[in-house]
Amino acid sequence: MVNAYEVLSLQERALLTFEVEEFLYREAALLDERRLDEWLGLLTDDIHYWMPIRRTTTAREVDREFTRPGDMAFFDDDKAMLTLRVQRLSVGRAWAEDPPSRTRRLVTNVRILDIDGDEVVTSANFQLYRTRLESEEDCWVGRREDVLRRVDGRLRLARRHLFLEQTVILSQNMSSLF
Repeated sequence: MVNAYEVLSLQERALLTFEVEEFLYREAALLDERRLDEWLGLLTDDIHYWMPIRRTTTAREVDREFTRPGDMAFFDDDKAMLTLRVQRLSVGRAWAEDPPSRTRRLVTNVRILDIDGDEVVTSANFQLYRTRLESEEDCWVGRREDVLRRVDGRLRLARRHLFLEQTVILSQNMSSLF
């Protein structure tokens, strides 16, 4: 099977890679700046935002390392749930975010895996650093598999699957958006 990204010219690949990176960097900045309503505008109506639970497994059972869709997960959200989370954060009803956390998101190793019509399948590494109150610090590291869809000529986030490196979450809460 032919990968549609690989058949693009070098110039087309470079332009698409730049566009994808700019989208992901802008998205990270919106979240760090708490511009959550603008962030919601980057999502498609049918978004799937999912973070499975990671388990420590033997080498023989590595295929069971992450829970599957439909099983338990840290996040398994659609647009309505993400909108509700943003609303709670915006009006101060989220006790875990009052006072608000200070965050910094790093996105790196951005790769385009394939193109399927109007969708661009990407993979990237991330680090989310959060500090809260005077002494709470959290750091999450992992990999994201995103599907970006072109809607009205602009990229929008249609799917985000997050895979944390941690198997044990030591933070007080996971109220941040990744």
